[in-house]
Amino acid sequence: MKGTGRMTTSEGNRARGAILAVITARGGSKRIPGKNIKPFAGRPMIAWPIEAAKASGIFDRIVVSTDSEEIAAVALGLGAEVPFFRPAELSDEFTPTAPVFEHAIRWFMDSGVPVRAACCIYPTAPFLTPGDLRAGHDLVVNAGAPAAISVTTFDFPILRAFRIEGDGSMAFNWPEYALTRSQDLPEFLHDAGQFYWVDAPTFLEARKLMMPGTRPVVLPRTRVQDIDTPEDWEKAEAMAAALLRQPIPAGR
Repeated sequence: MKGTGRMTTSEGNRARGAILAVITARGGSKRIPGKNIKPFAGRPMIAWPIEAAKASGIFDRIVVSTDSEEIAAVALGLGAEVPFFRPAELSDEFTPTAPVFEHAIRWFMDSGVPVRAACCIYPTAPFLTPGDLRAGHDLVVNAGAPAAISVTTFDFPILRAFRIEGDGSMAFNWPEYALTRSQDLPEFLHDAGQFYWVDAPTFLEARKLMMPGTRPVVLPRTRVQDIDTPEDWEKAEAMAAALLRQPIPAGR
């Protein structure tokens, strides 16, 4: 059958540049040594986001940005690309995410590969699903948002928070809400720490992940766990017993 000669929306978007996944996996973790490739639920931790990115079917390139040869070897074995090693000035524990993400996008642009949109994915996001990634892709690539960030709700109304005073006593941080019922307070969101989608040209100009017009991809709290300490790791393992019994469905 002959084609119509028209590009689909997806083909048109890709003609404007590549859709890039960048998994940021620095070596040298101190609180959880080797955490990015430490076995988690039977696989290296980084395997889970790599597999979710592959199963989403939306990326032209899935790249791991790392300064570690050991992480690079594991990533390559899992089917990701490691076309460069992250420079030392972007590999210490104080370097924020945005410049690492920017470095990866600019590396491709400087190599003659135009980038239409990109998604920065954390390597310690074992509960990330293909559907989450597609939701962010739709907001940025199809709906025209400058960025989309994975977020989730706080598990208690933050307007009812306490603070500790200098004398050791407690006080409401927002006393005007002291008598307000929890169900009557507005709901707030926080970064889920899984991924950040950006329109690449807009991001390279703004050089920050949270830009005016950024849209949320709201994840259930049951699939969100920051993993920075051994206690975080233990909690994530308990969650994995329920969440990762089966391979991540491509449609979720």
